[in-house]
Amino acid sequence: MVKVGQFLSARLDVLPEEITKELSGLQDEVAPESFESILQVIEHELAMGPLTAFAEITPEPIAAASLGQAYKAKLSAGLAADLGISDVVIKVLRPGIEEIVEVDLKALTKVGVWLSRVKLVSKRTDAPALVEEFAEITLQEINYLHEAENLERFASDFENDARIQTPNVIWERSASRVLTLTDVTAIKISDVDSLVEAGINPNAVAAELARATFEQFFVTGFFHADPHPGNIFVTKMPDGSPADFTLTYIDFGMMGEVSPEVRAGLQKFLFAVASRDARAWVAACEDLGVLLPTADTLLLEDAVFKLFNRFGGVRVGELIKTDPKELREFALEFSELIRTLPFQLPKDFLFLIRALSLLSGVTSSLNREFNIWDAIDPFARSLLNGSGSGALNRVGKDLLANLATLSRLPGRVDSILSRIERGDLVIRNPELERRMRILDSSVRRASSAFIFAGLFIAGVLLVPSNEFLGFSALGVSVLPLLYALGAGRFTK
Repeated sequence: MVKVGQFLSARLDVLPEEITKELSGLQDEVAPESFESILQVIEHELAMGPLTAFAEITPEPIAAASLGQAYKAKLSAGLAADLGISDVVIKVLRPGIEEIVEVDLKALTKVGVWLSRVKLVSKRTDAPALVEEFAEITLQEINYLHEAENLERFASDFENDARIQTPNVIWERSASRVLTLTDVTAIKISDVDSLVEAGINPNAVAAELARATFEQFFVTGFFHADPHPGNIFVTKMPDGSPADFTLTYIDFGMMGEVSPEVRAGLQKFLFAVASRDARAWVAACEDLGVLLPTADTLLLEDAVFKLFNRFGGVRVGELIKTDPKELREFALEFSELIRTLPFQLPKDFLFLIRALSLLSGVTSSLNREFNIWDAIDPFARSLLNGSGSGALNRVGKDLLANLATLSRLPGRVDSILSRIERGDLVIRNPELERRMRILDSSVRRASSAFIFAGLFIAGVLLVPSNEFLGFSALGVSVLPLLYALGAGRFTK
């Protein structure tokens, strides 16, 4: 529940500020364990007394998360002299958390099995596989040595990036349940007032966060899967530094990995979005496995084409002001597509979608007018041909789109010919289809009304002689009545 609250607290773009403000406390703090029990864990894990391992430990935690707590401390004099570091942060797992996680994961596994028996769920995702993926990551979160390895891998991926920083691991004071890191505490990324006061442009921070996230998704393939505001600091850099500010990531327990095959598919998806190519977008979705086998790709391509033409490049603030009538007309034209929603969630996408959703929330908190299109376009161009000229970028983009179209042409021709041979090829007329659905709905509602009337009259007649049958008939009559009143409401 804490993880869910953290996730929702970052969704400023979809939830009212009053709700996200209340939930934001879950990003930093839940009820802490006693300091005495934390000292016992430190002594057991490091095989030495806490005041031998550290010169000082502040009793009050600076953060109490769902799995562990963090404390400011100073290294022992000898180790501090050897490393040239004194101020550190100690992360300590909550006592008994392993047993709690084990029980919760067993319950969640049962829920996954139950969900797999629900057709609506099972046709869109493999629920047990999603639970297994979540369980694997969660079990890694309660092993701080694994988190330390994640941190160093992430730091290696961005070692040449002046804008991205991480803490350093103090291996001499780390174990599976205790992790000691250099203190990198700075301005919380969602603290807009403090950013402005420090002379840092929040809009620039939003753009940099988007770039860093895209770099993780599309290039390195190793991404921070829990980038809520409590896990990212912004540090003002001194004059003369390569960057005016840095983003410092912390808490590397929950990380996601994108295979080379999926990463290639994501890059195709990115190029399709950047070039507003609906056909390439659908093809990329097919490659990534996010479309159901029954998906009508021609109808989907038409819908995406019109979405790109209408909303490509539109800012979030402008989307909110969109005329509802325009949205209704779009929904009417593509009502069949909206009804079926031909998408599924591959198991490898659980944490990727979570990270992307958190990105959307954080960037919106920094800049209400943040335009994700402005972040996608330059990043896609940089993937195509580095830092080449604008003209060269356009040539590269067009060349890629043309090559992608040509490569799919034989398959599309073969698909059309197959449809013709089967007699499946039809000319779409949305208005005619809508009228047919209305007619069909009217017939169904009339039938339901007759059934209701029959059951109701039968119930009234039966009550004097057989109350059970009578009241049963009256009760059952509610179902066709509800259908008669509600059916077809959304097909008009």
